[in-house]
Amino acid sequence: MLKFTEEHEWLKVEGDVATVGITAHAAEQLGDLVFVELPEVGASFSKGDDAATVESVKAASEVYCPLDGEITEVNEAITADPALVNSDPMGAGWFFKLKLKNMSDVDGLLDESGYKELIG
Repeated sequence: MLKFTEEHEWLKVEGDVATVGITAHAAEQLGDLVFVELPEVGASFSKGDDAATVESVKAASEVYCPLDGEITEVNEAITADPALVNSDPMGAGWFFKLKLKNMSDVDGLLDESGYKELIG
């Protein structure tokens, strides 16, 4: 199941774990990424907390935690090669995996058509 936030994050939900990244729209707006800072595995976040930081040639920006949960895995490949986020934002450019605290929170997120309307 694919969901989106109004802050331009995507979540691919499998069981009670969501893989989280930024959308292609967000990656385009940021421009070429030069630095990515990821959260620590085991860290717990609440919805809206700053979970990661990205820096592009244009600006620095936060990646927010989309829902309450605990970080179970981070994508070290994007710290070594931030351009992966630009080239494949919804695939190899994912940021972290989040064990969701409350699965019903997913229902409050946007679906793909809702997100397209937001950025349309």
